[in-house]
Amino acid sequence: MMALRHWLQLSLTEGIGPVLQTRLIEFCGGVEPACEANTTKLRQIEGIGAAKAQKIYDALKESAKQVDDEIAKAHSLAVGLISREDPLYPPLLKHIPDPPAVLYVKGSLEPRDLNGIAIVGSRRCSYYGREQAERFGALLAGAGMTVVSGGARGVDSAAHRGAISHPQGRTIAVLGSGVDVPYPSENAKLFEELANRGAVMSEYPLGTPPLAENFPRRNRIVSGLSRGVLVIEADVRSGALITARQACDDHGRPVFALPGRLDNAMSAGPHKLIRDGATLATCLEDILDGLGPLPHDITQPDSLIAPEAERETDAKTQATPVPVVMDLNDSQREILITLANDPLDVDAIIERTTLPAHLVLKELTLLSLKGVVRRIEGQTYAKR
Repeated sequence: MMALRHWLQLSLTEGIGPVLQTRLIEFCGGVEPACEANTTKLRQIEGIGAAKAQKIYDALKESAKQVDDEIAKAHSLAVGLISREDPLYPPLLKHIPDPPAVLYVKGSLEPRDLNGIAIVGSRRCSYYGREQAERFGALLAGAGMTVVSGGARGVDSAAHRGAISHPQGRTIAVLGSGVDVPYPSENAKLFEELANRGAVMSEYPLGTPPLAENFPRRNRIVSGLSRGVLVIEADVRSGALITARQACDDHGRPVFALPGRLDNAMSAGPHKLIRDGATLATCLEDILDGLGPLPHDITQPDSLIAPEAERETDAKTQATPVPVVMDLNDSQREILITLANDPLDVDAIIERTTLPAHLVLKELTLLSLKGVVRRIEGQTYAKR
C-alpha cells in the first residue's frame, strides 16, 4: 500500500510525465526517495534543471496531500489502482519506454490479456469500416485474443462491441479521460458492459475531462497493451496512425492494415501503412501469422500463473524471472503429443488425434498464439 501511495503521488504531480517519472526514480534509487527529493537533487535530473526544480518540489508536496482523497474516491467508485510495482500491472505495458505510473481500472485484468490485439481507426468511419471493425473484434475474441481499443466513436466502439458479441470475448477500453468520465458520453452503457467483460482503463486521475491533448498520450497505452495493432479506416493525420507508429517504432510490435475503397478518404491511412511495410490484413489468419510468440523476456507474476504450474522455491529459482505459463486443455495436450516428433499437416493431426476438424483448427490457433506450436507453411505445424 505504501508503494502505491508513492506511485500515486508521482502520477498526481503536475509537470512530471511518464518519461520524467522514470528518470526521477532511477536517479533517486526508488519511488519513495523520488517523492522525497529536494531541490538540489531535482536540479541534477535531465529534463528538470534549475528552472523547474522548485516547481516540481512544490508540486510533489501538493500531490502528497491529494493521495488519500484519490484512494478514497477510487474505493467508493470500485476503481482499482495498479502501480508499476503491482503484480497485476500488464507485463507488455511495463516494457514500453514510458509506462504509466498508475493505472485506474474498472473491471479486471486476466492472464490471457497478454494476448492483446489493438483495433484502431477513424471516429468518422464508413459503414464498411464499422462492419469490419466489429467483424475482426469478434474473430479475434473467438481466437482467444483480448481486443484493445480507445472507446471512441466509430471503429473503436465497433471493435469493442464485436469482442463482447463472442460469449467468451474480452476487451479493454483505454480512455483519454478519467474512468469515471465516460467519453463519448453515449458510450457510458457500453463501458459498463466492457467492465464486466474486461476492463475500462486510464492513466488519468479521477474526474479528468476528455482534453484533446490526452488522446495522443493515451494511444501509447493502447499499443503497449497489445501484441500488434490493426488499423481500420483512418486519414493520414489520424490518431490511429500515431498508435501504429508507436507500435512499430517505439514498442517493436507488428502493424496490420485493412485495405479499403480507393474513393474513400479514410482508406488513405491504411494504404499508406501498407506501402510503408505494414501487413495487409483481410482475414484472421493474416493477423495470427504475423504476431509470432510472446517475447521471451516477458514474465508473469506468481498470482497469474496457471495453478498446475510447479515452481522451485530455492533462492536461485526465486531470482530467475518466471516465464509466462498458460493453461492447456486436454485437446491441446493431445495435439502437442502428436506433434512431439515431426511436423504434420492438419489432416494428419486430425487423423492421429481423432479430434473433430473444427476443434483441431481452433486449438492450433490458440497454441500458436501461446507460442507452443508454429506454422511452417500452408497448413503444416510443428512443436516449438
